[in-house]
Parts: sequence; structure tokens; C-alpha cells
Amino acid sequence: MKKRILFVSLIVIICSLFPLAAQGGEEAEPQMRFAFSIMQLDNPYFIAVKQGFEDRCEELGVESIIVDARYDVAKQVSDVENLIMQGVDGMMIAPIDQNALQPLVETAKSQGIAVVAEAQPIDNAHGMHIVNEYEYGVAIGTNAAKWINEKLGGKAEVIIISQDNVEPVIQRGNGIEDTILKLAPKSVIVARQAGDTPELGMKIVESVLQTHPNVKVITGNNDSGALGGYEAVKALGKATDDFYVGGGDATAEALAKMKEPNSVYRATVDILPYETGSAVADMLYRFKTEGFPEEQEVVYFPMSPVWQEDVISGAYSN
Repeated sequence: MKKRILFVSLIVIICSLFPLAAQGGEEAEPQMRFAFSIMQLDNPYFIAVKQGFEDRCEELGVESIIVDARYDVAKQVSDVENLIMQGVDGMMIAPIDQNALQPLVETAKSQGIAVVAEAQPIDNAHGMHIVNEYEYGVAIGTNAAKWINEKLGGKAEVIIISQDNVEPVIQRGNGIEDTILKLAPKSVIVARQAGDTPELGMKIVESVLQTHPNVKVITGNNDSGALGGYEAVKALGKATDDFYVGGGDATAEALAKMKEPNSVYRATVDILPYETGSAVADMLYRFKTEGFPEEQEVVYFPMSPVWQEDVISGAYSN
């Protein structure tokens, strides 16, 4: 009896040490792992990109890993270093500072890791899904200028909630400012301040409206800061029929605000964030299964204006 127990124990040990051999010698295909290094997950835009990325990775049978840099360059560098050490198969990076990341991208590429930049460029990545920052600003500024010309007689005091704390995105703010002053030249930009979260957007608007109570137009570089501005306008009792708050990214939060009773959230610009996350997962998968491109692949975001009346009527749905 003791011999039989010993024999069975040995079989269990062998199977635990060599599980594939016990299954007829068939080796399971290792699951690929794709990571997304996000500059700041508090931004509703990146929440949508993340969801699209995760959903598509699941469909492809790929494990997804998400890391949030929280707008800290040093943290993003450390995050990417850790992902390289983990041996991920691909990385989507929304860079805060591409100069800080380029050496790590070279290291990743030398180890066969696919790298795609998202939102802002990384010049030595295998591919990029990015926005033309200045043209995006033109699209956002055109919405604001249309409101000024049609509802405010061609002139208004304007607050721009920018992202001037992120080097590549400064051009978006320039596009907004240039376009408003070109299409509604009697307008005045009374403030342009960086506020790329709802909390910062609210603080900016609360402060500026104290010194410029006649402001009628608030436009954000994205919906994130503009959402905070919108809440400040409501809290201060400034939400009149001719007031304009607008942004960009067509986030679910902004679309929901447009539907609120007496809402002054008038417009945004759709750049398909969910679809972008999915498309980058596809690009990484293609690079890993079909080979890396000889030249960097660049895809620019589409841009479509979205107006409040179309959201309310159902003519627009994302």
C-alpha cells in the first residue's frame, strides 16, 4: 500500500513540473500583452480611448495593461521602463514629453516591442494615431466663432481653457485663438489658462469671471476643462440663453451636459476616442503578427463638429 501511495505521489509531482508533457506534448500559445501608458486618466477623452483599447484587446485575445502617468513626466518614464522590463509585446503611449520617451522607445523597438504613439507624436515610434493639433484648434475655435457671430452680434469676451502645460498641445490653443480672432475679429480673449481637468477648468472660470463679469464665451481645448467651466457658470448664475461653453472630444460627459435643462454647453468636436483605442490595438496586433513597417505609419484623427441641438434631437449619436 505504501508503494502505491508513493507511486501516485510521484506521478502528481511529475505532472505539476511538466504540465504540457502530461497533455500530450502540446504547448499552449502564450497570450500577447499590450499596454497603454496614459498621460492622465482623469481626462474623459482618455477614459474612452482606454475602453476602446481594452475591448478590442479582449476581442483579439490579448491581455491589456493600463498605467496612468497622472501628468508626471518622471512617472511616465518609469512606467514605460517597467513595461519594457515586463516584456510586453506592444505599447500605446499618449506622451506628455516625447523627448523624455524617445530613448526608451528605441530600447523597446530593439527588443521587438511594437510602439504606437496616441494623441501626441513620438517621432521614432513604429506608428502614430494622432491629432493635427492646430487644425483641431481651428475646428474648436470655428464652433465658438459661429456662436459669437450668430448669437452675440460678432463680438464677445472669451475665456480659453487651454492645455499649454503640454508642449505639443500649445498649437491647439493657438488654433482656437487665431480662429476666433479671424472669424469674429471684434472679440477679445480675456484669459487663456491651462486647465485640462474639470477641477482646474472650474477654478479658472470662477477666478476670471470675478474680473471679467461680461464673458459670454468659454471654450476648452477639450471637454475636460470645459466641463468644469460649465459647472462654474451654472453655480455663478451666468447660464443665460446667449452663453456659450464648448470643447472638444465629444466625451460622454459633455454630451450628457448638453441634454440638461437650460444647458449652455453648446458644442464639441468628435475625434472618435473609443474607435481610436480600438484602432491602435489593431495596429499593434498587425505589427506583431505581420511585421513592423519600414516607415512610420501615421493616422490623423477625423474631426466633426457636434452641436447641442443635434445631440438633443438624436441627429447625432456616438
